Amino acid sequence: MGALDAVYSRSMEDPEGFWAEAAEAIDWDRRWDAVIDRSGAPHVYRWFTGGRLNTCWNCVDRHVAAGRGEQLALIHDSPITGTQRTLTYADLQDQVARAAGLLKEMGVATGDRVIIYMPMIPEAAVAMLACARLGAVHSVVFGGFAPNELATRIKDSGAVAILTASCGIEPGRVIQYQPIIESALEQAPDLVKSIAVLQREQAAWSLRDGRDRDWVEGLASAAPADCVPVAATDPLYVLYTSGTTGQPKGVVRDNGGHAVALKWSMKAIYDIDPGEVFWAASDVGWVVGHSYIVYAPLLHGCTTVMFEGKPVGTPDAGVFWRVIEEHGVVTLFTAPTAFRAIKKEDPKAALLKGYDLSKFRALYLAGERCDPDTLHWAEEILQVPVIDHWWQTETGWPMAANPLGIEKLPVKAGSPTRAVPGYDVQVLDDQLNEVPRGEMGAICVKLPMPPGCLPTLWNAEQRFIDAYLSDYPGYYKTGDAGYMDEDGYIYVMSRTDDIINVAGHRLSTGAMEEVLASHPDVAECAVVGVADAMKGQLPLGLLVLKSGVDRPEAEIVAEVVRKVREEIGPVAAFKNAVVVKRLPKTRSGKILRRSISGLADGQQVAAPATIDDPAILDEIRDDLTEIGYPQRG
Repeated sequence: MGALDAVYSRSMEDPEGFWAEAAEAIDWDRRWDAVIDRSGAPHVYRWFTGGRLNTCWNCVDRHVAAGRGEQLALIHDSPITGTQRTLTYADLQDQVARAAGLLKEMGVATGDRVIIYMPMIPEAAVAMLACARLGAVHSVVFGGFAPNELATRIKDSGAVAILTASCGIEPGRVIQYQPIIESALEQAPDLVKSIAVLQREQAAWSLRDGRDRDWVEGLASAAPADCVPVAATDPLYVLYTSGTTGQPKGVVRDNGGHAVALKWSMKAIYDIDPGEVFWAASDVGWVVGHSYIVYAPLLHGCTTVMFEGKPVGTPDAGVFWRVIEEHGVVTLFTAPTAFRAIKKEDPKAALLKGYDLSKFRALYLAGERCDPDTLHWAEEILQVPVIDHWWQTETGWPMAANPLGIEKLPVKAGSPTRAVPGYDVQVLDDQLNEVPRGEMGAICVKLPMPPGCLPTLWNAEQRFIDAYLSDYPGYYKTGDAGYMDEDGYIYVMSRTDDIINVAGHRLSTGAMEEVLASHPDVAECAVVGVADAMKGQLPLGLLVLKSGVDRPEAEIVAEVVRKVREEIGPVAAFKNAVVVKRLPKTRSGKILRRSISGLADGQQVAAPATIDDPAILDEIRDDLTEIGYPQRG
């Protein structure tokens, strides 16, 4: 039995003992009465009931108390503004305690909800930790989200305060936050009583008397606040994720299980030791930013990097290598789309040659399927393990990974490897039977989920049950489809609604995308299902070509069509592909396949709130029109 087999078996056979042992790495004000409370089964399970702790203490104060106050806690690197800042754990403790004091002056108490609407600046992490320090519940909203989306989150959470900045900065433009927030408050009146604003030099915020506080002045004058112990089952934060009804779902994260799982994951999954530099190139507005920019690295006593920039264009496709070298990063976690962007701009990785990456040990990719071509390219240029892993906003930490801190398993391109200890992952049919290995099905997790996963949705217990637990009783429905091979490796092929039905054959768009991505001229791609009168649905491919490709587009399209027919078979009925300049994506890098499919079907497609650039939809509509979509008859 290998090391992972032994750890995984123990987590399945004795979850109470397994997670109680992991919980010893966290400081508790009061130990738990039960490791797992099953009294609400079959739907509701709670971890570490009766326990009390403070997440901010575990992220900040205890490291200072242990004599590590002078260690760097946070490195802020902003190529967009040309600035860098660092905070030691002692610096962070001082700023967070003062920010918590400012929140108290603003009338925020334990249990109150606070909206954080900030760009990628250190104050965003300080704001999150200050809420945690008081036992207030933060809800981070991605800076730049539209007013109506922000208003929806203010109303749903019942927020009493907002922590913000005067602007966010994108390459070539400044996004002023005050007009967005003022508009949102008009749509969600009489809730938010006070706002604290960090004035950035790129844009000014006009302070309103009686409501607005200047962040810098407020921290300077505020009395530092102590950590407030809360119940392990109390919410730490609410993070809103897209809902199919248009109403966002408020994913709740508790304090106890979250701290235990994230602390454990840093060594077990990412093989990071306290004091090392860990970089998650994401945004605090997303779950990766919550878990692996702020909470997990600080719980583990690491130095975390906050990066305000892009993988390309700030200033070039070598910026990741510069950050890794300059700050001694040992592990990078980012989305495959970031590496596809780098590969598109610098396909031979010429810019890498000028940097020393000798401290760099591993690259982790997540957020979407990692196509084998991108994985192999990253392995080739970096010469370190490249680990695809799989998880969701709802789980808060990985469900499947190659856990380098337990045992490095062979990499299989296209698979995020095996289920992480704590997760009983199964591939099911509609009758709750496990499908044979190698066959497609719904990927589900047998209840109870491990600590750190969502215990419910904010003020919506029935919606939580309906959305995740009712379709497969006794299981959490991930919404992903795929299969498991004979070695237990999981292959996440697509969302269940991205399985297309071609003349009665259930086919994965992800498998087709894998073929398209392997073409030497293709930088990025997407495959969607389009309505067809004869076959129900037909696949349509969209291709973004690498920089410098000057072959006729028709030739490349013909080649990818032929490749799909050769590698998946005529059953795929893959006949059409179109070359586009770029793919519509969310700000976190997920391709908006449903929007593309709607455009191809001739539907009126509204730009989702999460879209990176709404103008892309018009470009795609024009490209599809040129090749005859929507098709009639």
